[in-house]
Amino acid sequence: MLIDIPTDLVYEKIVKTLRRFFKEAGKEKGVLGISGGIDSAVVAAISADALGAKNVHGLIMPSPFSTMHSVTDAVELGDNLGISYSIVPIEGIFNKFIRELDSLFCEETKKLTVENLQARIRANILMSYSNQTGALLLNTSNKSELAMGYGTLYGDLCGAIMVIADVYKVDVYNLAHYINSIKTVIPNSTLTKAPSAELSAGQKDSDTLPLYDILDPILHSLYEKGMTPEELTGSGTDRVLLNRIQQLNSASAFKGYQLPQMIQVGNHPLLPFDKCVNLSD
Repeated sequence: MLIDIPTDLVYEKIVKTLRRFFKEAGKEKGVLGISGGIDSAVVAAISADALGAKNVHGLIMPSPFSTMHSVTDAVELGDNLGISYSIVPIEGIFNKFIRELDSLFCEETKKLTVENLQARIRANILMSYSNQTGALLLNTSNKSELAMGYGTLYGDLCGAIMVIADVYKVDVYNLAHYINSIKTVIPNSTLTKAPSAELSAGQKDSDTLPLYDILDPILHSLYEKGMTPEELTGSGTDRVLLNRIQQLNSASAFKGYQLPQMIQVGNHPLLPFDKCVNLSD
């Protein structure tokens, strides 16, 4: 783990904090989007442990850009965890939106707009399920993505609580391996495939972000260790890369003011402490 806490203790803290959050909110049931990716797989496993599998529901919402293996991975995860799930394809809704937007803009809708639209369609379905059933929406964004602004406001950044928002992406994988060391529930292909939001054809996170095994130690040095840019470059960090990371962080800082509460794991969360939930509150 990048933070100085053993993986099993990080897992235990998140589970206990999530369980307490639901108890204090007077809620029993949670819902989340399951994409076939590592983040939603880990949050689904944590939620099933914290709330009980019968109290967790997953929504699998493939778009025209979702790969078949992502759908099958999501289904396998749900079956392995014993949680209920529904498959709700969003292609019809998405195509209707695109036709209306193309007409509104009098031109082809931009790639970024198309990508964010899918995230917001999914958020609407998730929040509709929450309204209909009373289940709280569990957010699946991680600390690396949040630091880089890699998330859509009113889309995949919505939720009642952010479960792994204080966990870097590389440590999400550590949590996944820990979960599978107890019982194999996360599909192997979820662990081994390249991270992707699957919002456009052939998309990978590395198209727009540094590789996580490079990015996360730099973020850890900035946030947890409090190192200055000068100290980082002096210790060998590439100045161009560091500038890019800082620019991405600064350009997306406004999103932090609109995010839900997050479960605090370490001592240096991205959000203000009054937006963090931990066992010592």
